[in-house]
Amino acid sequence: MIFSSSAAMNYDGDIIRPPSEADSIIIQVTVGCSHNHCTFCGAYKNKSFRIRSDEEIAENIALAEKHCTGQQRVFLADGDALILSQRRLLKIFSQIKSSLPWVHRISMYGNAKAIRSKSIAELRELKTRGLHRIYMGLESGDNTLLAAVKKGETGESMIQAAELVRAAGVFLSVTVLLGLGGIINSLSHARESGRVLSRMQPSQIAALCLMPLANTPLGKDYASGSFQLPDAQGMLLELRELIRNLDCNRVQFMANHASNYLPLSGRLMRDRDSMLQKIEQALRGDYPLVPEYYRAL
Repeated sequence: MIFSSSAAMNYDGDIIRPPSEADSIIIQVTVGCSHNHCTFCGAYKNKSFRIRSDEEIAENIALAEKHCTGQQRVFLADGDALILSQRRLLKIFSQIKSSLPWVHRISMYGNAKAIRSKSIAELRELKTRGLHRIYMGLESGDNTLLAAVKKGETGESMIQAAELVRAAGVFLSVTVLLGLGGIINSLSHARESGRVLSRMQPSQIAALCLMPLANTPLGKDYASGSFQLPDAQGMLLELRELIRNLDCNRVQFMANHASNYLPLSGRLMRDRDSMLQKIEQALRGDYPLVPEYYRAL
């Protein structure tokens, strides 16, 4: 989900946040993404990564204090706010507590590298100051595919990051990107993603469908025909394979993003069979899919 720059908040470029943060106060503490090499992601291609100044952050917190008294959650943008030093994060959390005392939850994106830069003790300290949720992109558990899309991580390195968050008692939401392996690697991508997610045991799994963007290397490959994206049926088969390979307990599973052809949500393992049954109905044509013109990032 993308916000355009606001006349109220001092944002640098467009702001991207998870759908579940729709009602949150957005405080931009970094601009762009510190990695920004993923071939599928066009979110920050027009931004150079930088950490915003104390003055810029304080200005936006002051605006929130004046205009956002009805919002009880804060989301720290941009792509990986957790990359900030512990000292800077604690200062920002302290400012939020002082100026926005009605806020009871702080969330942010955190890539695996940023998470691993923190100790369990540091993550726990952030939790005591209000950190509720970290959103991390797995994208795939297939190491060959991760290397091809220049994620800069392996399945094992992202499992290590998840273990830190889980040990600190912080809610971890992990995203997997259906279609990232193309037609050829569709099912292996799903199986490996299921295997890695099962070892991660996050609090929440969000499955989105890849929608190639023209400003990305993968989008250019798609336009030239060298990358072939699974069609709606292929995406359903991949989703089915992913869910079949998940072994997670008390984990919220969501495939109801605007990019998905078949909205699904449930609790693993309790609702796995019912979700698989719904996919089978859709594959038979007994359940309607979201039309192409309604799908969006």
